[in-house]
Amino acid sequence: MLYLSFTSGSNAMHEVASARVRNVLSLADMGVGSNRRDLMLKRILLLASAMAVVTAVAPAQQPEVKHVPVKPTSAASGEQMFNSYCAACHGKDGKGGGPAAAALKTAPADLTALAQKNGGNYPSNHVSAAIQGDASIPAHGSKDMPIWGRVFWNMSQGHASEVQLRITNLNKYIESLQQK
Repeated sequence: MLYLSFTSGSNAMHEVASARVRNVLSLADMGVGSNRRDLMLKRILLLASAMAVVTAVAPAQQPEVKHVPVKPTSAASGEQMFNSYCAACHGKDGKGGGPAAAALKTAPADLTALAQKNGGNYPSNHVSAAIQGDASIPAHGSKDMPIWGRVFWNMSQGHASEVQLRITNLNKYIESLQQK
């Protein structure tokens, strides 16, 4: 019998499956089976079955994004806000390879190529609208999803000038990431 365990990921599952296969194969070596050809056939079939099960089950594991409370940052530092709020998906370099990216249905945008994709001009108004929640960004979900304008509003306790400062400084930092 093959026993699979999902503890900390596919490596642990593979180790448990391999250990069980080795146990069954060692029983076969003790004389279970009538001759060498039957023994070899049993080993091949058992190994093939184990590999099929492990291969079929392993892709079902998807990375998960943990939802944690937002930690306040300085409204004056676009870099600090980016690293705290954006890097999980977009990566610290802004290229879209953050640790949470694999768990998203839509890959995060490469924020370093925004100007390049806009004829060499950084789309400041579009980026501000995306941060505020006014632009339609499928990866960010609907307006009810965590769009930073609403989060910044709550953080600033409704002070519109602080919300605008946060959006402006975050936008300037993203602009500084543009490929030359």
